[in-house]
Amino acid sequence: MLLIAHSVSGQQNKPKKKRPPFRWVNELKQELPGVQHATFCSPSMKVDVGYCIYLPPQYNNPQNRTKRFSVVYYLHGGRPGSETKSVRLVEHIHKQIAAGKVTPMIYVFVNGGPVSHYNMPDRKHAMGEDVFVKELIPHIDATYRTIAARKGRAIEGFSQGGRGTTRIMFKYPELFCSAAPGGAGHATEKRISKENGRESANLVFVKGDNTYDLARKYAMHPEPALRILIHVGTKGFNYQNNLAYMEFLNSLNIPFEQLIVPNAPHSAMQIYEKEGLKIMQFHADNFRRAAQKS
Repeated sequence: MLLIAHSVSGQQNKPKKKRPPFRWVNELKQELPGVQHATFCSPSMKVDVGYCIYLPPQYNNPQNRTKRFSVVYYLHGGRPGSETKSVRLVEHIHKQIAAGKVTPMIYVFVNGGPVSHYNMPDRKHAMGEDVFVKELIPHIDATYRTIAARKGRAIEGFSQGGRGTTRIMFKYPELFCSAAPGGAGHATEKRISKENGRESANLVFVKGDNTYDLARKYAMHPEPALRILIHVGTKGFNYQNNLAYMEFLNSLNIPFEQLIVPNAPHSAMQIYEKEGLKIMQFHADNFRRAAQKS
């Protein structure tokens, strides 16, 4: 669809705000309960990579000094990547955990790389997916008291992070017992699938690396079974294409749960204000079920 911008009341349209340059390490400029910023040295790039981590109050309780905690990895929206983009969700996450409404969990906020949560092998230091899956996860498990196994690991994200969550959960079902993609731009992913990886003239991904082709591949051998919660607001611009994607998953016989948030716009914060506890309880329930099976 061709969109033509018109000036309002004879005023000139404002120029687009210039995006800041991508950085693998970004300063956390706000104080949030239980949140700290940290870095690790990427084995593949030999540069530092930043992440934000929320440790629940119970983590530092002396009575729990040997206790291990489940982890939710949160993938931010937008491009380029920054580990600080979604960290304000902790305002809602901490509130529910501190009130005892949900099992204490660690949350890790990921830097998605230059093209958020995608691998770009033709660019230097741009393997966002691999840095997360193959480097950040092992670092977190080696550094913090995590349940370092599938039974204690979840993935979640919104918008661009919802796209990343969907791709990665289908690529690596052996890593996550719980997955909650939200507000993902599946219409764009569908176009990428149809056009052999091409999103735009300047952005071409590896063929098959999209939410449609990866779901088809997973459906051929759906093991281990994924527990999936797709969440989206009815006022979000990705609402209809999320409904279409859910129909697509049904056609593949891939089970999932859905959380449709009435009158919520394309905003992870507003969805968490309304129904964040349900998303957190979904992960907690999956951690409990997975632990019982192990």
